[in-house]
Amino acid sequence: MKTKHIAAIAAITAMLSVTLCLDAQGAEAERSNKSERSSVRRGNKEYENKNFVGAEIDYRKALEAAPLSGDATFNLGNALYGQQKFEDAAKEFEKSVNSETDPVKQAEAWYNLGNTHMKNRNFAAGIEAYKNALRKNPKDEDARYNLRLAQLMLREQQQQQQNQDDRREEEQQQQQQQQQPKDEQQQQKEDDRRQQQQSPSQMTRENAQQILDALQQDERNTQEKVRKAIMEQHERRRTDKEW
Repeated sequence: MKTKHIAAIAAITAMLSVTLCLDAQGAEAERSNKSERSSVRRGNKEYENKNFVGAEIDYRKALEAAPLSGDATFNLGNALYGQQKFEDAAKEFEKSVNSETDPVKQAEAWYNLGNTHMKNRNFAAGIEAYKNALRKNPKDEDARYNLRLAQLMLREQQQQQQNQDDRREEEQQQQQQQQQPKDEQQQQKEDDRRQQQQSPSQMTRENAQQILDALQQDERNTQEKVRKAIMEQHERRRTDKEW
């Protein structure tokens, strides 16, 4: 009986410990929720007064208390958007669309995400965001209007890009056409230079031929003189013999 009594006391003690632990966790969660809600309310006031930096600070405090707070995440995106930190705002809105289960809140997050893409001139991504907003809330006329606007701006952006590509190609063609006469002139100069380099060699051959011809003529003249001299001597000898 004594042993059973001790065991029963131990069991009761263990149950009390678990209950106290659960109560402590519940109290801590409640404090976190209160801190989160209080920070969100302060952030909302700052946001209404267009103090977007102050609102960001309060929303981040709310997320420190409750990291999964959907309201704090969404509102932080709005505060960053108000500071024109569009890339950072887009990250918060992406978190919202991935964590929210309420279709209406998801639609709002998609809509704001589309706006950030529009600010970054990423019209294709903006179109997809507005489409998703309309899938969650087909009655959102603002999303429908912005979708049409994003489609028009994307078309205009593509046309501008095409015009830039056409101008770039035209400029390249003009440069090639301007370069072609220069290349031809350079080639002509190169041909003239080569011809000038070859001319002395040609003149040298002509001079050599002239000299050779002159030497041959001199040789023929000399041979003719020698022949005449021999003939005259022979004639004199023949005359002397006749006398």
